[in-house]
Amino acid sequence: MKDVLLHPAYFGPVSQFVALAKAEKVIFENEDNYQKQTFRNRMYIYDSNGKLLLNIPIKHRSALTGEPKMAGKHQLYKEVRIENEFEWQKQHWRALKSSYQTSPFFEFYEDELHPLYHKHFKFLIDFNYACLEFITESIQLELDISKTSEYIKRPNNITDLRPMINAKQKVEFQHIAYTQVFENKHGFIPNLSILDLLFNEGPNSLQYLENQDFKAEAWS
Repeated sequence: MKDVLLHPAYFGPVSQFVALAKAEKVIFENEDNYQKQTFRNRMYIYDSNGKLLLNIPIKHRSALTGEPKMAGKHQLYKEVRIENEFEWQKQHWRALKSSYQTSPFFEFYEDELHPLYHKHFKFLIDFNYACLEFITESIQLELDISKTSEYIKRPNNITDLRPMINAKQKVEFQHIAYTQVFENKHGFIPNLSILDLLFNEGPNSLQYLENQDFKAEAWS
């Protein structure tokens, strides 16, 4: 693929990083409206009970302005603030350690990941870009990145993969199975957060992503 248009996500799923690894240039949508039930503020990992949702709490517009909630009033993604009064970082960090401390590579990346869960970020989009930077450095994925300065309603000469941010996406992304910590209990669970791949495959993660089949048209 040449140019792709995507949303920055909270340690997005494997499918998103397959798209990133295969793209020549990546354009991130910075000017869209925030939507619920997306990978903007949620990710799925594999714990001892199976698939586990980790969700970042956000401050809604009404809480910031004091205005009543009104239908049709949207908040820009780049303006969404994290609700840091909840101890979500502590909860997510504990969940990650509990789920992956026995994986082959968690300890290898732990020191670099630790600061993301112990530093308060004001805006969700800034935290997500920090997550992206952690992954690209960890797997040595070099990306040619730009960010939109206005909302792209009808992309031209760009593969529009923005629907991949939808956590309720009906597309079933199939990829080659890799060893997961709890697969003896629940089998292989596909398309979890990129962290699941990283902690299990480590330095082999980039080669794994590049070897997956990806049909962009399925997401449009």
